[in-house]
Amino acid sequence: MAEHYSSFERGGRRWLWQRITAAFLVVVLAFHFFLLHFVHHAADVTFQMSAARMQQWTYYSLMVLFLITATFHGVNGVYNALVNQGIEGTRKTAVKWTLIAASILLIVQGIRTANEWAGIALLPF
Repeated sequence: MAEHYSSFERGGRRWLWQRITAAFLVVVLAFHFFLLHFVHHAADVTFQMSAARMQQWTYYSLMVLFLITATFHGVNGVYNALVNQGIEGTRKTAVKWTLIAASILLIVQGIRTANEWAGIALLPF
């Protein structure tokens, strides 16, 4: 009988959140493809059209949630792939904190970009 192996801890929440974020991403990606490939042809999409969509709070909120969810899903997947490969100790800790820092930078820059498109000026920088 094959033994069970997973880098996720039994009863841990990271495994569950990986599945939840995957399901959310599938739905949002389907929405994206429908909107930008069937409702509007990709070649016809302009910056102004994107800015107009981002000014709607529902679309803006969905895109920010998509950014956060995709970042978590990707980083969590990379981290667990490295754990599956056998990374341990100091390297594991260094990778974890590097991925966390990169995630924070990505999310901050993504929100700054979304705010510019939406015409929201929250931060002075």
